[in-house]
This record gives sequence, structure tokens and C-alpha cells, in this order.
Amino acid sequence: MTQPSVILATASYDHTIRFWEAKSGRCYRTIQYPDSQVNRLEITPDKRYLAAAGNPHIKLFDVNSNSPHPVMSYDSHTANVMAVGFQCDGNWMYSGSEDGTVKIWDLRAPGCQREYESRAAVNTVVLHPNQTELISGDQNGNIRVWDLTANSCSCELVPEVDTAVRSLTVMWDGSLVVAANNHGTCYVWRLLRGNQTMTNFEPLHKLQAHNKYILKCLLSPEFCDPHRYLATASADHTVKIWNVDGFTLEKTLIGHQRWVWDCVFSVDGAYLITASSDTTARLWSMSSGEDIRVYQGHHKATVCCALHDGAEPSSS
Repeated sequence: MTQPSVILATASYDHTIRFWEAKSGRCYRTIQYPDSQVNRLEITPDKRYLAAAGNPHIKLFDVNSNSPHPVMSYDSHTANVMAVGFQCDGNWMYSGSEDGTVKIWDLRAPGCQREYESRAAVNTVVLHPNQTELISGDQNGNIRVWDLTANSCSCELVPEVDTAVRSLTVMWDGSLVVAANNHGTCYVWRLLRGNQTMTNFEPLHKLQAHNKYILKCLLSPEFCDPHRYLATASADHTVKIWNVDGFTLEKTLIGHQRWVWDCVFSVDGAYLITASSDTTARLWSMSSGEDIRVYQGHHKATVCCALHDGAEPSSS
């Protein structure tokens, strides 16, 4: 198979993962995933593999093969895996689970290399751009920074007691972090470097973005600059686009008929892909706020999407 330059994948409660031609909307590959639902999808930086986070396994599929079988399974979580991502060179993977742990995996070796205890179901984990800190958010409302160099928790904060942190996102330059919760609120902090390497959170803004759950929040990528946006996907069926300069509402993306579970920006921030309980994924133009493509094929809620339309990291 020739490698597509744009890899777009979605997963659904119908126990399938689908790969799509982003422009035409054609589904060109379907992987059956009978073991469990898929909670999260992530593509490796080199575009070779797709990680599917299920219950309780993480499975890695070859993007450029037609094989229905995973090339690797990562098995030491004991409940739903809600977060998965990769270090920038693709050397290791991180995950967070409802079993209360954050784990780090060497992709070339079986088993988990490190484990951190959050003591509550982990809903979201992001890697700081410095590649040395993981930030997790859990069901009890805790946000924790895990310092991978010191191998310990370096910072802990609770923006709203007993309100689940649903999603975290960090600005590509490490300047901001946003946490979205079950009350539709986004908390925004400036990230400041302390004397050591420890990250300090300085409260910047509190945004009442939606009146229902926020299921995903996402800051725009580097190549979107100088424009900086925050996307918030919600149970109210909409995605809102906020200007990070002042957190004013730029656009509301209206078209999904049910909860919007996930979203991902194109590499230049010109487009947004969303996944919804209405079974569809959609491609939105950020400039017009209109949906320009609907990806139809799943039979139940589409709960996660992954997109990689950028360059692979250079091997030099």
C-alpha cells in the first residue's frame, strides 16, 4: 500500500476503526475491534502506526497494511484506557486509565516501563512539549504533573473539587494549559518555569464555555500561529472556537445532532475534524465555520478521531 499523506481514522461503539480519505470522504479500510469499545485513537509521529485505547488493552495497528490484526498489544491496565499519546520521536507511548494509573511504554519492548498512581480514574493525559512532563486529569478533579526526570509527581492542583477533569490541552510552545470539566468550564493557566525544571501554574482565565459537559478541549497547533484558538467539544452538540487572546468566542460549529466527543486540528489549524454520537465525523473549515465533509459509515456513536496530515519527523 502506498502511504497516504493524510491519515484520518475514527472509532465507534460499533466496534470498528475506520480509515478515511479526508478529501473524498471515502472509507478505504475497516478494522473490526471486537474486544471492547475504543476510547481514544492516536497516530505515531512517523505515521506508521495507529494506537487504539480500549478496555483494558492498547493495541497498535499498522497504518500501511490491510491486516486486521494488531502488531502489538499493551496489556497491563485493568480498566478502560482513556488517554494515549506518543513522545515526539515516537520512542515511547503514554497512557491513562480508569484504573487510576498513568503508564509509560517503550514501543520496542513488551510490558510497561513506568507507572504513576493518580488514585482516581484518569480521564486525560497530555505530554508537555518539553517531553519531560506528563499532565493528567482525573475523575475527582485532580490535575497532576508527573516529572519523568525525577520520576515523581511535581505538582498537584484541584480547580473545582469533585468535578471531573474531562480533557487537558497544552499550547505547542508550553505557554498555556487548559483543563475542561464536566460543568462546561475551562480553566486556563500560564505555565511558568520555576528555578528547577518544575512547571508552575499561574491562573489566567476561567471560561464558562458550555452549559453541559465538555468532552474535549484542544489548543491549535504551531503552524496556525499567529492565530491561537481553543476548541471545546461538548454534550450540547456543538464545538466552540475561542480566540486565545482574551478567550472571546470566534465561532460555533453547528451540525452534529448529538454529543461531540472528540476533535483534532489539521497541522496548519485551517481545518478541524470532529467525532459525534450521531455516528458521523465531520471536517470543518475554520475560516467559514462550515462543515465541508461528512464521514458516514459507522453504525453507532463515533467517539474518537485521529488525524496526521503533517510531515514525519526527519530521521536526521
